[in-house]
Amino acid sequence: MSLLKIENMKTDIGQYAVLHGVSFDVPEGGVFVLLGRNGAGKTTTLRSIMGLWTPSPGSVTFRGEDITGLHTAGIARKGIAYVPENMGIFGGLTVEENLILATETGSFDQARLKRIYELFPAIETFWTKQAWSLSGGQKQMLAVARAIIEPRALILIDEPTKGLAPSIVAAMAEAFREIAETTTILLVEQNFHFAKSLGRDMAVIEDGRVVHTGTMADFVADKALQERLLSLSA
Repeated sequence: MSLLKIENMKTDIGQYAVLHGVSFDVPEGGVFVLLGRNGAGKTTTLRSIMGLWTPSPGSVTFRGEDITGLHTAGIARKGIAYVPENMGIFGGLTVEENLILATETGSFDQARLKRIYELFPAIETFWTKQAWSLSGGQKQMLAVARAIIEPRALILIDEPTKGLAPSIVAAMAEAFREIAETTTILLVEQNFHFAKSLGRDMAVIEDGRVVHTGTMADFVADKALQERLLSLSA
């Protein structure tokens, strides 16, 4: 059984139809990558899964349970975290305060906090600093840390490498590999080199429709398909 199943998801934003029947399955474990050109509907797909926009018709099933129509907080309580493209951190709060807000009880599981320090040493270094003062890469690390400070079965991450230096992107890739050993990641990413280094399974969305699904290994091997669907040069 799939961890997450999207069926015939149609989402309108105001008068605009953005998704036109999106369907794909995310298996449990590893990194599933959702690829597509700018404006294809990737972010709308993630926001619809999280209940920020309501698909109609269409369904979102998580661990065999239909979660379509639940409020975002209810979806989060099911074990799904979301790291939006704008990171969603609170600039006027410290790193510590940002993480506290992401906990259910206001206190930390010390083992999980230690793991976050190991994945993202900057979190410990800048623990008392306000989030606005962090670099772009450090803010992204904080955003991901917020998503894993509590146990999660699935994390949705939108464009985590956008605007980051190559050295930070490499560090992020290594952290994602470790996170994916225990938590499934649904990743939206424009950086194909980053995506192909992490993804096990994938889908391509185009004009609000899924036009290809399969393994990342098969997609990487098919240069013609990459060119046709993503305009990637062979």
